[in-house]
Amino acid sequence: MEIENLRDLIARPHVVLWDFDGPICRLFAGHAADRVADDLVNWLEGRGLHGLLTESERKSLDPHIVLRAVDRRHPGSDLVDELEERLTQEELRATSSAMPTAYADPLIRTWQAVGSRLAIATNNSPRVVRTYLESRGLTSCFAPHIYGRTQQLNHLKPDPHCLNRALSAMGSAPSDALMIGDTPSDLLAADAAGVPFLGYARNERKEKLLRDAGATAIVPSLKPVLELLRSGPQA
Repeated sequence: MEIENLRDLIARPHVVLWDFDGPICRLFAGHAADRVADDLVNWLEGRGLHGLLTESERKSLDPHIVLRAVDRRHPGSDLVDELEERLTQEELRATSSAMPTAYADPLIRTWQAVGSRLAIATNNSPRVVRTYLESRGLTSCFAPHIYGRTQQLNHLKPDPHCLNRALSAMGSAPSDALMIGDTPSDLLAADAAGVPFLGYARNERKEKLLRDAGATAIVPSLKPVLELLRSGPQA
């Protein structure tokens, strides 16, 4: 996107809401998410629950799709609780090999240094987010504003629940915030909450998905955001 448009977008927010897996790190860089999804499917099938999932859900390679599908059919059940805990444990294991997104750490610290308040709004477990942030020395940049997956799985993005929780806790109007995300569900959640959106697309496939969903402000790297923030509003 054009630098002036990007400058205008990042100059406004008093509160910056970050998705976690993507803009901050690649959580499953060394611990493949598709294998995690397969493991969840196999765990269900080992308990005679093959019929809980449709063929497309079984082949989705997305653990959150598997989790949400089971929750839709057995909301609030012990089965869902156990499946969610299995996913959380896989996410926790993945933090040890997660790959930091280029320029994310300095951008987070710089945004905090210039006076913006930061929060995380994610479909990942908040336990996982805290573990990763502690490993990078970033906890103080966000705490206590980490809003992740709860037992109410119908509140996962694209539902705006975690964004609304962050805005309410931080006393921010949606128009005074900015959401940084890398998936259509991030965009849809931001739109539903009334929060401006900046898409991060590390490859052409991610960019196409965001554009097809209606995103207009997209960057392939966080570097220009960091450079603009460091240059100040008048540069």
